[in-house]
Amino acid sequence: MEAHRGRLLSEALSGWLAGVLDEVPDDTARYARALTHGSQSASNYERLEFLGDRVLGLTIADWLFERFPDEPEGKLSRRLNSLVTGPVCADVAREIGVPAHLKLGKQARDDGAASSDNVLGDVMEALIGAHFLNRGFDPARALVRRLWASRIDSQAAAPKHPKSALQEWAAANNRRPPDYVLLDRSGPGHAPRFRVKAAIGTLAEAEGEGSSKQEAETAAAAALLDRLSD
Repeated sequence: MEAHRGRLLSEALSGWLAGVLDEVPDDTARYARALTHGSQSASNYERLEFLGDRVLGLTIADWLFERFPDEPEGKLSRRLNSLVTGPVCADVAREIGVPAHLKLGKQARDDGAASSDNVLGDVMEALIGAHFLNRGFDPARALVRRLWASRIDSQAAAPKHPKSALQEWAAANNRRPPDYVLLDRSGPGHAPRFRVKAAIGTLAEAEGEGSSKQEAETAAAAALLDRLSD
């Protein structure tokens, strides 16, 4: 019975991967590891995530360099930074159906790891790393380009980071630089939540949340910019 169940799970994974990768994988072992959380096994996605992060960054950087030949380094960097964030990787993971295939320990599943931006973002990068090891750089690059294509196409102009935009607003309006204060940290280690307040003196303030302090600060800055533009 256990062997039969294992075979069915392997076939289901292989079928899902064939749709994601646009090819039938010869070996699913690395992809299975990319989907395995540390709460389930010591043989998990962490090393593959490390590799996939670099493959993703290089692919996007090369793509932007090709796509926007007249843009300076600063604008290209802003585009890159907006496309490789944890939340973006997590959104891509959700779009291709990663949560249904995650291997999680019971506590991690009960704690909501299957919906965590941190976990899903890391797993997406791990899958890219696994594909790079299995098939090489060109197929890995093709995978990233296919999954990120709509996001590249939607960038009419280089996005400005909310914290940079808020800093510029403060300077242009002769206000003191924005302050960021951590208000709360909650959740388990694999799925933390941070709440931050951004303020410009006593003029205005706003709060934001994220799966890291940096993400929470970015969300707070964006919320404060919206408030200041009302």
